[in-house]
Amino acid sequence: MKYLHTMIRVQNLEKALHFFVDILGLKVSRKKEYPDGKFTLVFLTTGEEDMSEIELTYNWDQVEPYSIGRNFGHLAYEVDNIYDLCEKIQSMGVVINRPPRDGRMAFVRSPDSISIELLQKGNPLPPKEPWVSMPNSGEW
Repeated sequence: MKYLHTMIRVQNLEKALHFFVDILGLKVSRKKEYPDGKFTLVFLTTGEEDMSEIELTYNWDQVEPYSIGRNFGHLAYEVDNIYDLCEKIQSMGVVINRPPRDGRMAFVRSPDSISIELLQKGNPLPPKEPWVSMPNSGEW
């Protein structure tokens, strides 16, 4: 068996791509529009050798927001420096829902409220302000 991808339905494809590509740094591996079915699929990867993907599914006629269930859980990415990444994405307007107080783990949400876990590669970094004093915000 080989893991292929995780599919996420998105309400606004532009906002979702901005978050996953411009803010998190994922790469678009392929994109295809299906006019007969009225949907678009965009596949994203980290660009690393393991080509596991996230599939963003945009249904053109979807008006109501998708329901959010906690049964999905989250996506997780290993990062080189959790403090630097959190500072960067916070400066781009993303709320850090669970700050990296421990130098190891943080959570943010995509525009469609998908939880994204960011994990420090290797050992945790030493605790550092402003993260140590920053409270949690919302859910993750």
